[in-house]
Amino acid sequence: MSNTIFHKIMAREIPATIELENDVLLVIRDINPQAPFHCLIIPKKTIRSIQELQTEDAHILMEMMSAVQVLALKYGFASKGYRLVMNCEEWGGQTVFQLHMHMLAGKHLSGGFA
Repeated sequence: MSNTIFHKIMAREIPATIELENDVLLVIRDINPQAPFHCLIIPKKTIRSIQELQTEDAHILMEMMSAVQVLALKYGFASKGYRLVMNCEEWGGQTVFQLHMHMLAGKHLSGGFA
């Protein structure tokens, strides 16, 4: 297992507010939220970034999307909307080098793409 902060959270070496967990992924609240609701959806399989995804990892992406749907329904964001962000490597803004997706919601989010 890698030694990122996410791997330490998965190993329960660092505390986190867990929203959802299964055999494939862990969903935690972001400790520096950029919206009223800001979660990180993290695969348990060590994958550095989106560039390292393999065909056999397709189920991981589907599991991540399923988690988004569950959270959107649970917290009432399904009809109003939310933003999903995945950064890839340094120039793409990735700071923790384990594949993860941000889910932001809870207010009208400005600065998006059309």
